Amino acid sequence: MKKLKLARFVAVLAVMGTVWGPQNGIAQSVTTLNGAGATFPYPIYSKWFDEYHKMHPDVEINYQSIGSGGGIKQISAHTVDFGATDGPMNNQQLLEFAGRMLHIPTVLGAVVPIYNLPGFTGDLKLTGPVLADIYLGKISKWNDPALKTINPDAQLPDAPIVVVHRSDGSGTSFCFTDYLSKVSPEWKSKVGKGTAVNWPTGLGGKGNEGVAGTVKETPNSIGYVELIYATQNTLPYAAVQNQAGKFLKGSIEGVQAAAAAAAANMPKDFRVSITNAPGENAYPISTFTWLLIYQRTGGEKGRILKDFLTWMVDEGEKLAPPLGYAPLPDNVREMVKKTIQTVH
Repeated sequence: MKKLKLARFVAVLAVMGTVWGPQNGIAQSVTTLNGAGATFPYPIYSKWFDEYHKMHPDVEINYQSIGSGGGIKQISAHTVDFGATDGPMNNQQLLEFAGRMLHIPTVLGAVVPIYNLPGFTGDLKLTGPVLADIYLGKISKWNDPALKTINPDAQLPDAPIVVVHRSDGSGTSFCFTDYLSKVSPEWKSKVGKGTAVNWPTGLGGKGNEGVAGTVKETPNSIGYVELIYATQNTLPYAAVQNQAGKFLKGSIEGVQAAAAAAAANMPKDFRVSITNAPGENAYPISTFTWLLIYQRTGGEKGRILKDFLTWMVDEGEKLAPPLGYAPLPDNVREMVKKTIQTVH
């Protein structure tokens, strides 16, 4: 009987998430929050959740990097405590959700065209229309005249272009296809924008990690990833022509310049696109990324989420630049802080 009671006690502790603390063998309760979604901000989110846990050992924040589409599905199905996406939920998705969903912008980043061209030296340049034609399958060789015109001094190989795209629902894809839809009427009419689209050509990779890995292993390939996945994998990435006609490589400064115009007229729900933004120094494939939070979370989890988000905008933003992300513009940060206060 005593063994049975002990087993039941241990089971109860496991369900409650209780662990033995270091002081005097006293049990401490651990609250676990689960989230899922975008791979784009995964490096900074991992850093934030780890730092927050160091300050609050009684809180565990778990995050699955499964893509924005998966994050939207799971938060909508109430199977996680928060979601994450680089492509905001559309009006129809919000209408189907019971309760109010908040889009909390966290950081900004650049989506960059990565490539693997053995023997090629120098910096590849791309325009939006040419990039769209590559992904439409219309430009299929590296020495195509359209590419040679942009890169007159480059020794581009007489080789087929291997196109790589995301295979999962992806906010990175949303940003990329949103940009292509703005610069190519043919792309807009035939493919359009979305977290998942019917790709006209190419190989699929799961997550930013999958696309980066496929490009790294495949000669003469091209893909698109968030900036840090390019730098971490030592993959070269192209300079892209912006709306002002200037060729720019993805950078924190370029993303901040792209956000400047949108920040001045930021909507209250924070759902905004900053691709192909005006400005001489604006990098054209830039985006905010968002956490998806139930406004009415309730209980201890609601209190922790509110505290974490407050720490995120006050202190966590300082950790973004070393990982290749741009922190929120000051006026947007103040708007976010007010929105966080509505979480309960």
